[in-house]
Amino acid sequence: MLRARQKIDKYRIIGRIASGPLADVYRAFDTIQKMRVALKIPKSGDATGEEEFLHEVQVATKLKHPNILSVLNATYIDKHFVIAMELGDESLADRIERRISTTRAMDLAGQGLAALAHAHEHRIIHCDIKPENFILFPGNKLKLGDFGFAKLSLRTLKASGSGTIDYIAPEQAMGRPKFQSDVFSMGLVLYRLFSGKLPEWPFTWPAVGHKQLMARVRPEFAEVLRKAIQLDPAKRFKDATQMQAAFERLSSHARRQKRARTKNGGRSESSWRQLQWREFQRKYRKVLHTGHHCRRCEGPVAESMQACPWCGFDNPARGSESSLSSSCPRCERGVKNDWSYCSWCYGPGFVEETTRRYPDKHYQAQCSNTRCRGPLMPFMRYCPWCRTKVRRPWKIAGSRHSCKACHWGIAKEFWNYCAWCREPVRRE
Repeated sequence: MLRARQKIDKYRIIGRIASGPLADVYRAFDTIQKMRVALKIPKSGDATGEEEFLHEVQVATKLKHPNILSVLNATYIDKHFVIAMELGDESLADRIERRISTTRAMDLAGQGLAALAHAHEHRIIHCDIKPENFILFPGNKLKLGDFGFAKLSLRTLKASGSGTIDYIAPEQAMGRPKFQSDVFSMGLVLYRLFSGKLPEWPFTWPAVGHKQLMARVRPEFAEVLRKAIQLDPAKRFKDATQMQAAFERLSSHARRQKRARTKNGGRSESSWRQLQWREFQRKYRKVLHTGHHCRRCEGPVAESMQACPWCGFDNPARGSESSLSSSCPRCERGVKNDWSYCSWCYGPGFVEETTRRYPDKHYQAQCSNTRCRGPLMPFMRYCPWCRTKVRRPWKIAGSRHSCKACHWGIAKEFWNYCAWCREPVRRE
């Protein structure tokens, strides 16, 4: 076992990332190229592990793709076989444990499918698809690694039941991996990414977490996942290329629908609705942070809004990328990592991810609970520290109008509905 600050050839060890039955992975600094890398070193005396890592290097070298982890160097140092790889921030397994928006999860799903499809196009079966083998890099970049168990597809393919038991396909567990086996494992990874739950044997549909899944994705996408985790390999997608194509068709259809809604919302750029939205944004964008668009009418909305002020649609910004660090798993609005509760919906409390408290320029008020007095952002419904309901009505700077029902501020000259309680706005 290597220690921090120990030097092995040109690499200076920073610390250990993980330790498995076959190898240890370290964070290290390349003193020649002046960059941080991940070093994978088989445990001494394990010839089987070393053979697998040689195989991993040979397979990874064949695959050049932006979503596949690159091997920077592989050599023997002091009788140890050392693989130097790109160093990411964390694994997808770590990221799944925290709140994640639907938009970001869809982006990660597309990248993961692209990586696996590229491997299948080169006739390589990964055989160990799991969240731990997807590495996240800055900019929400996802890369697939760990090809140690990968097999080259031949007419007849014999292999051990290698893989991770939670994500392994039934036929792979019996030593007969196929392209459909990777599809099965990928389906389970994506199911967990969107629902937070991992289905188990016998993988009947609807599986555990189905309600959470349907709250976040469209039925067509849920059907893609259902097909991917069929027990019979013949009923799955034949490979990741076919699965990726189905995913891309759904994504393209969603983009076309969005463009169509935008087009139908105003026949020309100078239509009255477009002019109204433009004038509203000029006056209230900075005050209300209306940087998102309604899922139905495409009007400008803020993620704090309970309803679209233009068409009355519920949670109009759901699934949009938040400017805050995480997302509430219940309403998908942005939350900060140091909050204990969602301030927009009365959802369950969060597992505290940090004891550090982060200041924010958007905090403009204090909780009315004398035991708390935590800072509040405009239009919060509940205190993120103690869950106390905000009693004092929020007002909109630049508008003197209030909703007749909830008494919160409204932009009466523009809105058709109150964005906070969905009460129709009456203009005398």
